[in-house]
Amino acid sequence: MNDKPILVVEDNPDHLELTVLTLQEQGADTAIVTARDGAEALDYLFGQGVHAGRDTQKQPAFVLLDMKLPKLSGLDVLRSLRSNPLTALVPVVMLTSSSE
Repeated sequence: MNDKPILVVEDNPDHLELTVLTLQEQGADTAIVTARDGAEALDYLFGQGVHAGRDTQKQPAFVLLDMKLPKLSGLDVLRSLRSNPLTALVPVVMLTSSSE
C-alpha cells in the first residue's frame, strides 16, 4: 500500500461516493481521505482543528478538489496550498460539475 493518501474534497455526497468508488475500482492502493468543504480540507492539510496532531510532513499523493465548495472555494483552497511551502508542490486536480 502506498503510504501517501489521496485527498478528495467534494461537498456533494453523491459525487463524493462516485469518486471514491471509482478510485477504488481503478486500483487505488492507498488510503482515501475525504473533506466536505474547503475549510475541512485545509484543516487536514495543515494539521489543524479535528486533524490537529496529524503528521503534516506526510502530504497526500494528490488532491482531487471541487471548485465550488462551501466555506472556502476550491480556488481559495488552491491559493492557500500554493502559498505554503509545506503544500506548494502537492499535485491538485480541480473538478467541477458546473456548466458555467
